[in-house]
Amino acid sequence: MPRTALAALLLLLAQGAHQAAQAACTAPPAPPPVSEKPAKPALPQKPACLDAKGGCPGWEAYTYNDGIKTYNAQLGPYRTSAEAYARKLKAYADGSVAYANCEMQSLQ
Repeated sequence: MPRTALAALLLLLAQGAHQAAQAACTAPPAPPPVSEKPAKPALPQKPACLDAKGGCPGWEAYTYNDGIKTYNAQLGPYRTSAEAYARKLKAYADGSVAYANCEMQSLQ
């Protein structure tokens, strides 16, 4: 008789632990909205005269050079925004995997 009582107690404890495991699953965070995805700055179009033997007239070369400077200045803020967005995506992915693993464990 004591073995039967012990078995029943262990079964109740296992069911309680199983229910606690089910309640412990935390839903993943919401994915970051696509509207937060930063747009990469556009590289200025290279003038055809740049590769020509005679080169570009001064104004065209200066305009292209100014475009490259502007592009380079935009890369820093873009990188910061892209890294922040990537961190949010990773948190979402990690949270989703943890949630799925928890739910799978609750089925066992």
